[in-house]
Parts: sequence; C-alpha cells; structure tokens
Amino acid sequence: MAKKPSIYRKRYIPLETVDITGDELMFRSEDMLITRWNAIRPRADFSKGVSFTFLNEGLKISRYYDHSGNFLYWYCDIIEVQYNEEEDSYNLVDLLLDVKVMADGTVKVLDAGELAEALELNLINNRQTCQALRALDSLLKMIDTGQFPPAECGQKEYWEI
Repeated sequence: MAKKPSIYRKRYIPLETVDITGDELMFRSEDMLITRWNAIRPRADFSKGVSFTFLNEGLKISRYYDHSGNFLYWYCDIIEVQYNEEEDSYNLVDLLLDVKVMADGTVKVLDAGELAEALELNLINNRQTCQALRALDSLLKMIDTGQFPPAECGQKEYWEI
C-alpha cells in the first residue's frame, strides 16, 4: 500500500497551520481527496464530517454531522491547494470565504469581511483574492442551478460516519 500523504490546513485568520494527516483518507486521485474526520477541538454544534477536496477547483466541500451522526449541513471552504510532490504533502490554504448550505437549502456566504481584512493586512495577495472570488462565484452558480452538491459528493458510501 502506498504511503499516506501529509495534509495540512493553513489559516490566515487566526494564523495557524494544523496537521490533519490523522484524518482517515478514504480516496485519493490527482483531482480529489476524500477524508473522514472528527472535530479538531470539541464543539457543541458539530462532531465530525466527511470532506471532498477538489484539488484543481479550490474547493473543500464537507458534510457536517452532530454527535449522534445526523447530517447538519454542507460547509464549503474556498481554498488554495499547494502540493509538494517530493514530500507528498498538501497544504490546504483557507482563502477565508466560506459557504454554508443548510439541509433545507438555505445558503449563507460567510467571512467576506475576513477576506477584506486579510487583503488589507497583506496576509493574502490580489491573485489569491481574485481566486477566492472566482471560486465563490462558481460555487454559487452551481448551487443556483441545482448542481450542488457535485456528483462526486453524492457517493453515499462515503457518508457513513
């Protein structure tokens, strides 16, 4: 069996890099990672989830579950993927904009103010900001046209928690 890659989640606000290599890697291809995970820090609002990381689209789409394993919502992180082939490691850089899609279909765009703050403080650059806005636009169009979640996220065998 091939060695498991290292996976890191990097955030700018708050500034942190978290090693999430311990998440269960369920699937890996050149285009996608599918992982199952438990919350890094104990939370009252959710407990665990499954993430579908679209490596070329800059999206990490996650199904969030409560402590009883009930589906709560989809959470979409807009990210920049940095892959180091020599180390076989992924840095999933959070570009701050997020979209939450509730079970009833309600859509919430989150953290636009954080994106503005990160740009003003030079934590991210213009290219990353444009990348985040384009990914947000693409994601919202997907939702508006009924193409959400993407077919890859509909593989229910990965939903088992």
